[in-house]
Amino acid sequence: MKLQAALQFVYPPQCLTCDAAVTTDFGLCGPCWRETAFIGGLVCDLCGVPLPGEDSGQPEHCDDCLQIARPWSQGRAALLYRDNGRRMVLALKHGDRLDLVRPAVGWLHRAAAPILQPGLLVAPVPLHWLRLIRRRYNQSALLSAGLARAAGLDHCPDLLQRLRYTRSQEGRDREGRFANMAAALRVHPRHAALVADRHVLLVDDVMTSGATLAAAAEACVAAGARGVSVVVLARVAKDA
Repeated sequence: MKLQAALQFVYPPQCLTCDAAVTTDFGLCGPCWRETAFIGGLVCDLCGVPLPGEDSGQPEHCDDCLQIARPWSQGRAALLYRDNGRRMVLALKHGDRLDLVRPAVGWLHRAAAPILQPGLLVAPVPLHWLRLIRRRYNQSALLSAGLARAAGLDHCPDLLQRLRYTRSQEGRDREGRFANMAAALRVHPRHAALVADRHVLLVDDVMTSGATLAAAAEACVAAGARGVSVVVLARVAKDA
């Protein structure tokens, strides 16, 4: 405790996204907190996007999830992909900001709490090995490992494989995103017995159209999963 206090005196805690002083490690200052759109209240039960109105306790779905068949049963998101939330996601994804994993796991755990259940198998959306070599880490795997640890659930970091290199989803419309991910993922053959008759919780950093998560969920179902749920750090919303 004395050592920690001494370190905080020499290196006082700073905001995750600016140089402002904060009271605790891995925290956000007031202005950055206000620029981070954490999701709460009534949300779509399939993708986690916030919805207008009061939570009646009954599942509600957004327009996108009413139009698109989702191959998973429930989904949640911690924050909206805009403003400071977008900056943090990009910093984690492309800026080697691995210090963001710890607070992001806490936000994920809070968002996923309503859909967590005993016996879930937690797994990340995978990167292709070529992209993994360039990036050196899979941010979704770091998030899924932390979430599984926090929730006391089994974790399989390599449950899914990318069968082919897929181009970036950025700039593609909804149809293009789904076409780009068609048949791109599978459950690793050595984990076939692990996923059989289990409910899988898939973890990713961002959901836009849901094409990548859909490919991952379909791969799990094809391998014998009893069901699939999803949770993402950030959800792209139409008004974002």
